[in-house]
Amino acid sequence: MRRGPGRQSSLDHAGPADPKKTSALENLRGVYAEVDELLAGWTCDSSTDCCRFGVTGREPYPTSVEIAELERAVRARGGLPKRRSLPLLGTAPRGEDERRCALLSDHGKCLVYASRPFGCRTFFCERASGPAGEPARSGPKQEIARLGRAIADLAAQFDPADPGPRPLSRVTAGWGDRAARGGGAQTRRRAR
Repeated sequence: MRRGPGRQSSLDHAGPADPKKTSALENLRGVYAEVDELLAGWTCDSSTDCCRFGVTGREPYPTSVEIAELERAVRARGGLPKRRSLPLLGTAPRGEDERRCALLSDHGKCLVYASRPFGCRTFFCERASGPAGEPARSGPKQEIARLGRAIADLAAQFDPADPGPRPLSRVTAGWGDRAARGGGAQTRRRAR
């Protein structure tokens, strides 16, 4: 689904189920299960630095089908809670430069972990390691690339007119505000 000025997120309304889109979402969950199986045993120290885009300088770019899955997961949990600050384990300054993911809870856990995008599932910082202690750079790159292409193909089937992946922070901008107001379509700014 294309978004931009004047476009609504499907968080605003669930709408009737489209069998083609429902199938694409089911297939996406199947690909996610493959990714999770492929990466079973890989670990990190759960610093949440990867969820702070200003810390890593990197950010996931979900596809249209992944965005729909995220929106479904956020709706299922009743929206996003009001955010507070978290302690930083990395070296980035607190505040705007941190660029914390909207899906990261105040307890340092992903609010929609089972539905997190491919980029979140496959990002490994330098502290991550494989089942035998191997460094992250030695991960299964070809298999990950194949699964990434499968998701791109699903996204093309899901919404052929979609402009392509976009930054997760842009996708989630305003989701907490809409959820707090009960899912209203218009975003209002609070007086400061």
